[in-house]
Amino acid sequence: MARAFLVVMDSVGIGGAPDAGQYFNGDLPDIGANTLAHIAQACAAGRAEEGRSGPLQVPNLDRLGLGAAVAQASAVPCPDLGGAEIIGRWGVAREISRGKDTPSGHWELAGLPVPWDWCYFPDQTPAFPDDLVAHVCAAAGTEALLGNCHASGTAIIAEHGAAHMQSGQPICYTSADSVFQIAAHEESFGLDRLLALCEAVAPYLHAMKVGRVIARPFVGTPETGFQRTTNRRDYAIMPPEPILTNWVQDAGRPVHAIGKIGDIFSMQGIDTLKKGDDARLMRHLQAAVAEAEDGSLTFANFVEFDSLYGHRRDISGYARALEWFDQEIGKLLPQLRDGDLLILTADHGNDPSWPGTDHTREQVPVLMAGAGAGPLGNLAFADMAATVADHLKIPAQGPGRSVLT
Repeated sequence: MARAFLVVMDSVGIGGAPDAGQYFNGDLPDIGANTLAHIAQACAAGRAEEGRSGPLQVPNLDRLGLGAAVAQASAVPCPDLGGAEIIGRWGVAREISRGKDTPSGHWELAGLPVPWDWCYFPDQTPAFPDDLVAHVCAAAGTEALLGNCHASGTAIIAEHGAAHMQSGQPICYTSADSVFQIAAHEESFGLDRLLALCEAVAPYLHAMKVGRVIARPFVGTPETGFQRTTNRRDYAIMPPEPILTNWVQDAGRPVHAIGKIGDIFSMQGIDTLKKGDDARLMRHLQAAVAEAEDGSLTFANFVEFDSLYGHRRDISGYARALEWFDQEIGKLLPQLRDGDLLILTADHGNDPSWPGTDHTREQVPVLMAGAGAGPLGNLAFADMAATVADHLKIPAQGPGRSVLT
């Protein structure tokens, strides 16, 4: 029986979406953003030499059609991609949901375009309405909170970490995404207390149509500096309709989640969940390819492209991550069984060469192994869910169409 592996390369965009002019980093619209092409250009020009050197080397992704997809999506030159003999199917997907964030992209990849406009907080200080601040303070048992603004997570922890440890007040901040983030020290505030606080305030924020409440624990001291830990937890709004994971589970098939997938979908339709950094997640994906049951879906997200390198505008780090991922996919491809379908795609862009620190509204690649070779053309995000359902021979819902028929 067929198996399916849907793998999201978080933020690996390949050129501004047709509506990119409606999305901004500061005052600059996302027109012209191109995560992959701009990284490749920087590598070719010798501007991405930290921990790596020379042209961007992603031959396995190129063999699946990555270079061809970049060329289809944009006229922006992408050096050193596109010369491989293509062994997979490839295309370009565009999102219709209003947003350039994780939930919007993943929900739509899972067959459900977001049916409402997300709540975004204004880029001003204070950023949060008084009633929300009062609600969070009551849940935290404090008289006030710190932050209350748009901020980089590492920067705001450095700025307010000492005051937080002294006062016990949580550090609350947001970004251009529909998020409410709470940072707290794992020891002085307590990890369990932080997670309980996020869980307590999440329903209030979800009623406002804020997509995620994110727990951002950190450790360290004012003297040695502060570092975020891997104990992040996302409390996402519940999808209002069944999604791909529900379709598969309702058909009696196993669903295995790797990475942020469990948080993004509030564990809807998920049987098992594996977490960790991207290196560990790759081992979990390799184990799934070796061991997953016939008829199963494995849905994975590799977040560090986005979280460690895109938001921090680290071109060298992003290039290193792409080259590492390419090597691992090269090892994985020969392990796929007859009848398996592997889909590699992304949820939005995060161009590390772009001004600002937020996501970029981009088209994304669609690369398939196990479905022959050749172009797929322009696709919708929701087509990924319909294609997986078709491959697994289960009923599909939503607006997507399968590329297999």
